[in-house]
Amino acid sequence: QVQLVESGGGLVQAGGSLRLSCAASGRASSAYSIGWFRQTPGKEREFVATINWRGDRTAAAASLKGRFTISRDNAKNTVHLQMNSLKPEDTAVYYCAAALGTGVTSSSVAYDYWGQGTQVTVSS
Repeated sequence: QVQLVESGGGLVQAGGSLRLSCAASGRASSAYSIGWFRQTPGKEREFVATINWRGDRTAAAASLKGRFTISRDNAKNTVHLQMNSLKPEDTAVYYCAAALGTGVTSSSVAYDYWGQGTQVTVSS
């Protein structure tokens, strides 16, 4: 069992930045790839970015590259999502999720554990 807790969400003006964190705990939590997804009401969960357990492989949604960066600190069992140049359309609940394995995947069905989510609101 892996527990995930997101933090760092909030209200920010367009053009601003936020840094989300995902703290993982539980059995072998550092052996999991960690992904970020986001969801708005009425829409499907959308892939944002992911990083493998060693931190040497990442993937991000093409539309977000250049603005969002994922990183991890295994010593602290934490994954960060740095979000820059935020836009109102980035407003969503952001979830982190853990997938057992060494690869990176954008498919939500590959992720075994999910956090409760953190709200990000970008005002225009």
